[in-house]
Amino acid sequence: AVRFGSVSAVFTVNSSSQITATAPPGTGTVQVTVVTPGGTSNGVAFTYVSVPAPVLTSAVPNSGPTAGGTTVTLTGTALATTTDVRFGSTPATSFTVVSDTHVTAVAPAGTGTVQITVTTPSGISNGLPYTYSGAPTLTGISPNSGPTAGGNTVTLTGTNLTGASSVTFGGTPAASVTVISPTQITAVVPAATAGPVDVTVITPGGTSTLPKAYFYVSAPVLTAVLPLSGPLGGGNTVTLTGTHLVEATAVRFGSTPATSFTVVSDSQITAVVPAGAAGQVGVTVTTVGGTSNPVSYTYLAAPTITTLAPTQGPTSGGTTVTLTGTNFAQTTTVLFGGVPTGFTVVSDTHLVADVLAGPAGPVNVTVTTPGGTSAPKVYTRVASPGI
Repeated sequence: AVRFGSVSAVFTVNSSSQITATAPPGTGTVQVTVVTPGGTSNGVAFTYVSVPAPVLTSAVPNSGPTAGGTTVTLTGTALATTTDVRFGSTPATSFTVVSDTHVTAVAPAGTGTVQITVTTPSGISNGLPYTYSGAPTLTGISPNSGPTAGGNTVTLTGTNLTGASSVTFGGTPAASVTVISPTQITAVVPAATAGPVDVTVITPGGTSTLPKAYFYVSAPVLTAVLPLSGPLGGGNTVTLTGTHLVEATAVRFGSTPATSFTVVSDSQITAVVPAGAAGQVGVTVTTVGGTSNPVSYTYLAAPTITTLAPTQGPTSGGTTVTLTGTNFAQTTTVLFGGVPTGFTVVSDTHLVADVLAGPAGPVNVTVTTPGGTSAPKVYTRVASPGI
């Protein structure tokens, strides 16, 4: 026999000089004695020390895939003598006692939410929740394109998205990720070069990828607008040229949207000019890739004629008339009785026009610019006198 005080212990005789024995329950200091047919030995002191029951305070991570295999770090107190770690009723695949305050354990397979407990000779700890998550599945992304500069927010839809720790676009992590529900996540897109990329979500339950699901679009660039000017009332059509225009969603003259526009190609758009105030405005094109640089377009007031000098001349023509008025600088046509004639723009308020031959009588003189056509002034051809 081997006794701890008066209580017998389970023991094994190793040799004539050694025995191993398992201490039975007890308290305080007792004498350990050995009994053989030759009698009872002297006693040696053995002290029972009060060891607190283990306490768990955290489990990181606290979720993982149903297949198990996740290494979980358990933090608490009185963990040094851990003999068992369980996830629900299932033993951990393996565990390692790191210190009296830390144990690492490999989660076994499981489903749902279970309690993690630690067992030591002093008892079983409190439980901490651990959730088994199904593998995520991505089904969609909206919008599915955006600028190369990133910074826009997209919504990912799918299943088992709870606990998502990362979303990547072509391998680059999103600037931020917000889990809305098990079926929805929002993510702020990182910057990247133009083109399609894979979108991947990582959750405790695994990884899911939508191949080539998001397209980075280059910002549009404008190089020209023709014609460069037009009337205050708008309604004329201009042609915009540049690059990356095919995804255009808006064309603006200053802050005013074009009356309408048509994307002809990736390098050309035609747009109907809206009404505007006299002066220059910047014309821009917006796509999912961003807003272009502005190109200048000028709203012109229609020309006005205040005086003609002279107001009459011979039917044979061949003379010149000086027109005084406003907004002559961009004159494109001068008409005498509906017939175009040669002219020279002297300034924004003066031009000189050739008088054409024609029958005697009054004719209307008009000036046309990109801003419109003036109200007519009357010039009279006078027949030569006869005797």
